[in-house]
Amino acid sequence: MTDDSGGRGRISRNTPAWTREHAARLARTDDTVAPIIYPPESPIDPELHLWDTWLLRDRDGSVAEIDGYRVILALTSTSALLPGKRHDVATIRYSYSADGKNWHTGGPVFKNDAGEIEGDRPFGSRQWAGSALYDDGTVYAYYTASGQRDEAELSYTQRLAVGHGGTVHTDSEGLSIEGPWTHEIITGPDGDRYETEAQSRGMIYTFRDPWFFEDETGTYLVFEANTPVPEGSAACGGDQAQQEFNGSVGIAESPTGDPTDFGLREPLLDAVCVNQELERPHIVVRDGTYYLFISSHMHTFAPGIEGYDALYGFAADSLFGEYEPLNDSGLVVTNPANAPFQAYSWLVYDHGDELLVNSFFNYYDFDRPSLDDVALLPEPEQRRRFGGTPAPTVRIGVDGRRTRVLGVLDHGHLLLPHEPLPSSPFDGRGDRDGRGSYHST
Repeated sequence: MTDDSGGRGRISRNTPAWTREHAARLARTDDTVAPIIYPPESPIDPELHLWDTWLLRDRDGSVAEIDGYRVILALTSTSALLPGKRHDVATIRYSYSADGKNWHTGGPVFKNDAGEIEGDRPFGSRQWAGSALYDDGTVYAYYTASGQRDEAELSYTQRLAVGHGGTVHTDSEGLSIEGPWTHEIITGPDGDRYETEAQSRGMIYTFRDPWFFEDETGTYLVFEANTPVPEGSAACGGDQAQQEFNGSVGIAESPTGDPTDFGLREPLLDAVCVNQELERPHIVVRDGTYYLFISSHMHTFAPGIEGYDALYGFAADSLFGEYEPLNDSGLVVTNPANAPFQAYSWLVYDHGDELLVNSFFNYYDFDRPSLDDVALLPEPEQRRRFGGTPAPTVRIGVDGRRTRVLGVLDHGHLLLPHEPLPSSPFDGRGDRDGRGSYHST
């Protein structure tokens, strides 16, 4: 594998690249900074930490509405756990709502008839993020199988997996998702297009976050991965430290449209020399333009680049097109400078004239320069400052390759396409500058 970009980090096969030149333009602006977040009156479930969330969607990508209910899935753990430990025991649970504002937790997605978490899951010691498809009455729950089952020590092996066969039931009491489930590993890294754990030289290894997507060209899974960069490569001008930051957005295609059968294809985007983690990639199509969104952290940018915990985006004229960063740098939504870690894991979906963006309420009342500094706080303070529930939904205006923050809705507000947006430019609690009220730009 060779470098074909004069040291900018673009690895062979002409994969579109997020370059250091693009990332050098990253800067907070009124168009990209979300308002300050304050705690909601009550979280979805005070007994749970809830973070990465995703929607149950129909095959065309629209939000599924089942007998008047909409459904979200999320990574969860008990709220008695220190927030920093939650990834080690993550379990996928679902919640449902009739109005998109008031949510009811429904329990673990994968459970047996007794309501217990399934004991026969063959893959992984815990579950990380994915997506969910509702197709002809059947639920396909895609997830990251992390670690090995029954491992004595946590490992970070990652494979794309799916549980299928689930069904949705509704009655006067609400909604439930029931098994039985069949679990399958869809794919793992091939070591050529996508780095294996053994090949990894970086700070964090990634092969995760399967996101179902279908258009007229085919049926796909989009996912987060890393591009293999051999030692001695000319990428990044030969800078070995920068080469360790080699995130990519991968894609697999179903040859038949079967939502359980996929084969790897070339990556959609790489960020070699720029960023290690292009998390939770997903695609929104508007007016013939493909918008590719990812989340990433301040600390996963390569040396010499100052980035943020933020939603980043790219646009192309086709699914396998030449993706260009939105707003010249890729930055779409970030947290205020005085609350740099208040939200994370953004998920974008279309709502007519605007895009709506869900995320989770992360650490608030915390402005230290590194998220690692959370561990320096007393344990009660670590728990107090972790939101662990959905953040306010951000409204985004789109004009070609430019975007703009327009305002916010309530915490976790999930609107269906036929439901109108509020008339106020900022609807909810919070502000851009900490003064206690919204300020339109």
